[in-house]
Amino acid sequence: MIIVNSILDLRSTISAWKQSGLTVALIPTMGNLHAGHLKLVNTAKQKSDKVVVSIFVNPTQFGVNEDFASYPRTEQEDQLKLAAEHADLLFLPAITDMYSVNALTTVNVSGLSDSYCGASRPGHFSGVATIVCKLFNLVQPDIAVFGLKDFQQFTVIKTMIRDLNIPIELIGVDTQRESNGLAMSSRNNFLTDSERLLAAQLYQTLCIARAAILAGQQSYLDIEQQALQSLKNIGFVPDYFAICCCHNLTSATQQDKDIVILAAAKLGTTRLIDNIYFSL
Repeated sequence: MIIVNSILDLRSTISAWKQSGLTVALIPTMGNLHAGHLKLVNTAKQKSDKVVVSIFVNPTQFGVNEDFASYPRTEQEDQLKLAAEHADLLFLPAITDMYSVNALTTVNVSGLSDSYCGASRPGHFSGVATIVCKLFNLVQPDIAVFGLKDFQQFTVIKTMIRDLNIPIELIGVDTQRESNGLAMSSRNNFLTDSERLLAAQLYQTLCIARAAILAGQQSYLDIEQQALQSLKNIGFVPDYFAICCCHNLTSATQQDKDIVILAAAKLGTTRLIDNIYFSL
């Protein structure tokens, strides 16, 4: 596996691949890799000739009082995991490589970025869209692979690709879960042992809500309110629990056939997100 830090080396390597007619997949990450990330690498290898993984803890997607400084950084372990999965190139840029001191340009996907996690974390999705757009520009991949655990993020990126006419195929990969259903996440490292046991009930609450919809319960608002109360009873501090149309994340109606249920809640000091999507 090639490891590069500079943009010049990144572009030089990828240019040689492209001249040889090879296809390239990109997986943007913030490191602290787990089995979910490695599943993305596996998927990318099936879809392309060369797989590029970036590790960059992006400061612009963290808000005031969020965990940028304490976000887990495990660069050495990550390199070993990616090499074992036969990733072709690891891009490890510095903040100064990705953002000039006087940078004035950001990318914002209006509407989609303002609700759910966007409402709780103002500016978060602008930070995400900006850094992903930069990485797309640097790598020029044919394919980009993202996990679907952050369904809102995936929808923001999908919309940005469409609106800016970026010639990239976007592939979403199902959430990798622990044996108890907890969605794998770098932030799970912040959970205590007892919180980790409780955390799986976020997914269980999503499953209960899905079952109610599939059983024909008509009031989505009632399902949402019951779920929020259930999470509070367990010990969560819910942020939102929303039944949405998969395509644009607006509140779902009885006419919508493709549904995603989005949820975010704090357990102790750790903010967890999860979702479940299905068709009627």
